[in-house]
Amino acid sequence: MRTVAAIFALVFVVTAGRAFYLQVLQKERLVKLAEKQHQRVVALTPGRGAIFDQHNAPLAVSIEMDSCYAEVKHLENVPEAAGKLAPLLGYSAAELEAKLKGSRNFVWLGRRLAPEVAQKIRDLDLEGIGFVKETKRFYPNSEVAAHVIGFTGTDPGGLEGVEKKYDSTILGNTGFLVTQRDALGRDIDLQQAGEGKSGTKGNNVVLTLDKNVQYIAEKELAQAVVKNGAKGGIAVVMEPETGRVLAMANYPTFNPNSPFKYGPTTLRNHAISDSFEPGSTFKIFLVAAALENHAIRPNDSFNCENGVYNFAGRTIHDTHKYASLTVPQILKYSSNIGAAKIGSRLGAERLYAALTGFGFGEKSEIDLPGETGGLLRKQSKWYGIDLATISFGQGVTASALQIATAVSAVANGGNLMKPYLVDHIADDSGNVIKQFAPQVKRRVISPDTARKVAHMLEGVVNEGGTGTGAAVDGYRVAGKTGTAQKADGRSYSAKKRTASFVGFVPLENPKLTILVVVDEPTTSPYGGVVAAPAFSAIAQQALCYLKVPLDRSVKKKAEPVEEKKELQPAPEAAEGGTVEGSVAAGGEAGSMPNFRGMSMRQVLRIMEKRGLNVKLQGSGRAVEQSPPPGSRITTQDPVWVRFVPSA
Repeated sequence: MRTVAAIFALVFVVTAGRAFYLQVLQKERLVKLAEKQHQRVVALTPGRGAIFDQHNAPLAVSIEMDSCYAEVKHLENVPEAAGKLAPLLGYSAAELEAKLKGSRNFVWLGRRLAPEVAQKIRDLDLEGIGFVKETKRFYPNSEVAAHVIGFTGTDPGGLEGVEKKYDSTILGNTGFLVTQRDALGRDIDLQQAGEGKSGTKGNNVVLTLDKNVQYIAEKELAQAVVKNGAKGGIAVVMEPETGRVLAMANYPTFNPNSPFKYGPTTLRNHAISDSFEPGSTFKIFLVAAALENHAIRPNDSFNCENGVYNFAGRTIHDTHKYASLTVPQILKYSSNIGAAKIGSRLGAERLYAALTGFGFGEKSEIDLPGETGGLLRKQSKWYGIDLATISFGQGVTASALQIATAVSAVANGGNLMKPYLVDHIADDSGNVIKQFAPQVKRRVISPDTARKVAHMLEGVVNEGGTGTGAAVDGYRVAGKTGTAQKADGRSYSAKKRTASFVGFVPLENPKLTILVVVDEPTTSPYGGVVAAPAFSAIAQQALCYLKVPLDRSVKKKAEPVEEKKELQPAPEAAEGGTVEGSVAAGGEAGSMPNFRGMSMRQVLRIMEKRGLNVKLQGSGRAVEQSPPPGSRITTQDPVWVRFVPSA
């Protein structure tokens, strides 16, 4: 009896110990294992935070859409259900029937369906067919800022642009749908035993972009590319004082709502990912470096050899024959020979140091993926002709963003700013989580040197300069044209050119730095002919939109009331909104003009001359106005003009 009692006691202790081990020590592991055996978790698409421009206009949003699933065991007649559903879901009846007859009870039929499709499926009222809410990325402005915003894949991950760079910030938590399974692993009644959790949205990203300035840049760039039969183009608009990017445009562009219809070249953000030889725009930095190092003075003259100059066994040509030119004239007429001689006086070592100071040869560290640092060989690897060619922008490559950032350093008085695109990150309630601010990377030239270079660059746009097409009515402009041969194998192409214009406006206290690049134009190879007019159009509209005061020292050119060519409306009007066109006050207005049939730009110019404030409504061509044509008006009278799109 003692022996039997001892055996029972031992068995009890072992059983109790085992129970304690399983139910207490191993509880969490076994509970999870049990859940895996009798539950199946179906992941749902997590929500993404929104992307806004600086005025909180939505550029990318996540919208809830219905995803449709089937519980096969509840379908009374699978072939009949497949026949009804197939046309709505894009399957053939046979394909859908085969999918429904698989071993699983739970089957996805369609993810993130269009509302009308989901409603048609609901109207069929089929037993065993259910819906769950999932989010889908939507870009409400279609092509506007597509290369900056980027896009997402079939799953919610970002693939390009801001969507990729800030993917972990924008991406929310994944939701799920739980189904119960029987002992054989088969799904059982989802509607009775299932539970789930919707995905939560991530944080919102607010950009420095201004949607309207972006629209202006894209429209004018597209017009320049198409008009000149070019391969493509780039436009960048920055605030020189802060490094904030207001617009970054590429042409051709794409619709991020359906990005996989386009090739990789179209999807690439060429403004940061491609580098090219900048050509004569590089003379800005050459002259700035030479002045800063006291290698030259503004009134120094250089013999430009009547257009032909032999240097290091090579021949350098100018487009026109010049005898002697001063430093401002070398910039104004874009003399390669003059630039080469300034470079020789400066020396390779100091030129290389200045160019690296301006940020060439390194990435700008903008908050976008895929940036290139361009190519600037170390000074020790410069040979023969290199000093001369680099002085006028050949033998070195840079991205459009690098050039715009470097020119901004001249515009703001000598500080190289770090360009940036994200202003701040906020949660779904609007609370700021992280704020970004302007960053000075380094001082590259003195304010005095920057001022001297800026005034020299004004001559480029004035009469006789290579960039007269970049002039902006009512403002003083500083800028430089660029025309560079493109490399073709080991030599330069005889026909392919990159034409560009970069500058800032107004000359005093600049508000905008604008770069326009036109790739392989067929009408003319020169930046002053191809890119400068686009610069002027972007600047004119952007300055008007931003309400930058006119420079009273600039005499406005007399212009005809009627213009022959079709002009693009201002972007805020093209969006269908109402805007205030602030113009200079003062002066006697006289009688109210007849605006009927005019474009918005024509109306603004006429009202500006009259010193009136005009309210513009709609977009397209003027159809109605108040007061009526011929009425006597003063600068204080309320004036409005309504526009409708052209037929």
